[in-house]
Amino acid sequence: MRPMRMRLFSCLLLTLLLAACGAAQTSTAPTTAAMAGMDHSTAMPGMSDSDAPYDAQFIANMTVHHEGAIVMARQALTQAERPEIKDLANAIVTAQEGEIAQMQAWRTAWYPELAETPATTMDMGPMEVPAGVTPFDQRFIEAMIPHHQSAIMMAQDALQNAERPEIKALAQAIITAQEAEIAQMRQWLKDWYGITQ
Repeated sequence: MRPMRMRLFSCLLLTLLLAACGAAQTSTAPTTAAMAGMDHSTAMPGMSDSDAPYDAQFIANMTVHHEGAIVMARQALTQAERPEIKDLANAIVTAQEGEIAQMQAWRTAWYPELAETPATTMDMGPMEVPAGVTPFDQRFIEAMIPHHQSAIMMAQDALQNAERPEIKALAQAIITAQEAEIAQMRQWLKDWYGITQ
């Protein structure tokens, strides 16, 4: 895809992402606050003027994004009350650390001469589950759902624009796993707190 068309496509995805993040808010905890300053709107591959290949930009962006999920999951391992949340947090850490390692191996093998590709995120901020009066487990869920939603958007973009089949396969795996986790977390919100998203 040409750079101009990629930017236009990414702008369309940005609009959809902002709408999805707005729709995911609840009356008890706005998701923008729950994300503790992370600006997902700039986390989309193809949003920079970099000449780096799309796949290298995707790796850079998804690596940073995964690192944020791992920070929140590690917080849940020490602060969550429910074993279901701790089990999910363990699964997130295991899966996403593995995916980061795989992406970094691909980056080294595919682009040995390419300079470091910066993530196109402008302001990551401290990605932690925010403080609040609601139970930690609820705050974790309300932070992780939009975080997963933005990863799915990035992965959907990769299904359309990535060159290498390995990236497309990873993107599909991310979509499948994180859609299932979102469904589970929404069910917990409903069952535990009477909140429907």
